[in-house]
Amino acid sequence: MELLKQAEQFEKMKLSHMSTSDRVEASRKAKKLILSINEIYKKTKDANLMNLMKRLTEKKQKIEKRLKGNPLA
Repeated sequence: MELLKQAEQFEKMKLSHMSTSDRVEASRKAKKLILSINEIYKKTKDANLMNLMKRLTEKKQKIEKRLKGNPLA
């Protein structure tokens, strides 16, 4: 499946040395992948797909955490 290959490539992608626009683009791509995989998961209930979505979500959250930055105290 093409979708699974894209997800695998996204997982292997390095997070260091990304510009802000690259981070935004990566976050959007992750969301698109997660939602697409979720549609397949709803039909098949495959545990591997759920694990893949969890891993992608973790990576997406790391990217978004970096985008938002640290709150000023």
